[in-house]
Amino acid sequence: MEATDPMMFETAATPETAIDRLEMLYSEARDALRHDLNRFFETGQAPDAGERARYRYPLLRVTYEPSSAPENRTQRGYAKFAMPGVYQTTVTQPAEFRAYLIEQLRPLVDEYGAIIETGIGAEEIPYPYALDGGDELGRGKVTASQLARHFPTPLLSLVGDEIADGTFDLVEGEPRPLALFDAVRVDFSLRRLVHYTGTDWRAFQPWILLTNYHRYVDQFVRLGLAEIEAGTAEALVTPGGIRIDRDNIDATAATRVMSALWHRYQMPAYHLVRADGTGVTLVNIGVGPSNAKTITDHLAVLRPHCWLMVGHCGGLRQTQVIGDYVLAHGYLRQDGILDELVPTDIPIPALAEVQVALQQAAAAVTGEEGDLLKRRLRTGTVVTQDDRNWELRWGKERRRINLSRAIAVDMESGTIAAQGYRLRVPYGTLLCVSDKPLHGEIKLPGAANAFYERAVSEHLRIGLAALEKLREAGVSIHSRKLRSFDEPPFR
Repeated sequence: MEATDPMMFETAATPETAIDRLEMLYSEARDALRHDLNRFFETGQAPDAGERARYRYPLLRVTYEPSSAPENRTQRGYAKFAMPGVYQTTVTQPAEFRAYLIEQLRPLVDEYGAIIETGIGAEEIPYPYALDGGDELGRGKVTASQLARHFPTPLLSLVGDEIADGTFDLVEGEPRPLALFDAVRVDFSLRRLVHYTGTDWRAFQPWILLTNYHRYVDQFVRLGLAEIEAGTAEALVTPGGIRIDRDNIDATAATRVMSALWHRYQMPAYHLVRADGTGVTLVNIGVGPSNAKTITDHLAVLRPHCWLMVGHCGGLRQTQVIGDYVLAHGYLRQDGILDELVPTDIPIPALAEVQVALQQAAAAVTGEEGDLLKRRLRTGTVVTQDDRNWELRWGKERRRINLSRAIAVDMESGTIAAQGYRLRVPYGTLLCVSDKPLHGEIKLPGAANAFYERAVSEHLRIGLAALEKLREAGVSIHSRKLRSFDEPPFR
């Protein structure tokens, strides 16, 4: 863990005052780094050792001694201690993560009597993370290699998921990890989110929908603009920096959004911002497990409340009809991309709160219940493949599909669920059957277009309604199924 200077640490009276100091320390470090970078761009003067020592992330330390409070047996899945001791983590962007940090610290103080300290860690802030404008090369005046000689650079050796994966080394007498991700890991992902999605990471909302077709984006934009007009949402933020809010919404709003240069970005994101913090982000992740892992690796550092997959699948049962829904309660993971991190013999459990929310949302949006709903909404196992042309090896695949009793096949859902399990983000899957490859109903242009017009809007509205029900459920969605016996206190 981080080596620190004890003289720099102060005990905080409350979580709020702790975050206040973290914000001050971070701002001072970032501003010093920016100042010295600009000086180097203009004059070539490099920082000396004393100046460079200022470019360090603040550190948050929490100490729990059992004698300081009665034994606590909370059933909550997070904000609790596995054992007595000292826990710490470096922090980046504390002002942006303020609400999350206070949410995590408050129970530790109130229920456990924990002591909070703040100070300066030993880890340097890499210079690209201090430049919000992305001007890493000093407006063309210097090269990356020149900057690397004088300023801290991103080092892959310092960026990892050892805490989340449970592979970190605990050293006797050293502090334990307080959070799943430290500051440099968070900063790494914040920049990657901007790169892949074309939007500022600050625009991301705590409730996330993931899809594999751009037509869902079209519907999301229409619904978002309707919410802005109705006054239930503040703004819609789209790739390329376009923001539609109550002050500039008019008849051209949809055209402005649709004309955004979303195609420049691998996984464009759209953010429906609500004043009460219940906004929704939709990310078109494209096709395949690699994209699914990439985006969720980075979304996880934002600590969203939930991510749901709402996309298309191939139906594997004769009784299914194109346009039917599949609610995944299990996954046959043949994506290959997480086999070392989450081996396929590790079960990925369905989360009861998410399953119930999706089923209730489907009933509410379709207006169907009981047997009528069961005809359209099938619960079962989804096969997630890494090969879009898996049908060409049907002789090999048929036995595994039979053994698993799978009812649908796709290329993302199992990966997204496994990532939610691995990174402690509640997850769920509701897919729509767009073809039936085993029964001669393949996806052809004419039939596909008719299906899209009919099904996409309803499917998206079910996803949004499910997120609303999960929001109403509160902290219970952060299931203990996602937590190990030896977890960092922060969720």
